[in-house]
Amino acid sequence: MIEFGIAGFSGSGKTTLVVRLIPELIARGLSVSTIKHTHHNVAIDRRGDLSRRLREAGAHEVLLASGDRWSLLHELRGAPEPAVTDFARSLAPVDLLIVEGFKHHGHEKLEVHRPGLGKPMLWPDDPKVVAVASDAPIAGLRLPRLDMDDIPAIADFIIERYDLEKSPPS
Repeated sequence: MIEFGIAGFSGSGKTTLVVRLIPELIARGLSVSTIKHTHHNVAIDRRGDLSRRLREAGAHEVLLASGDRWSLLHELRGAPEPAVTDFARSLAPVDLLIVEGFKHHGHEKLEVHRPGLGKPMLWPDDPKVVAVASDAPIAGLRLPRLDMDDIPAIADFIIERYDLEKSPPS
């Protein structure tokens, strides 16, 4: 399973890019999963939900299951946050695992950068940044620059970089 990161500062458009990229990659015959890092306290259950009551009662894990999907809530309870590789081991195998966030993890990544936001770049300090998706030119950039709105070109870049098998156009 290939791990490829989409990283950048908050507000740069990472999630929007990933949401648009997934169907493009799937249309080309690839199976895709994602791991998204968030700095927010993840809570998918609301006050009064059975799952929340079970977690608050002290359950270490709560698995929600239906005929359509399942979700596992795992309480760290003071333990350190697991690494991306730990999370990846718990997923079913796919062609491509898109890791959003985790900007300091050691996988290769596409940096999403909007110069107009005035935020610093991860490149050139992060040697794992292999390309930059941006909405404007970036002076002095010595990596491939992809237009962040050209989703087919970004998909091409990932497929070519990792020699992922492309399905023939239909």
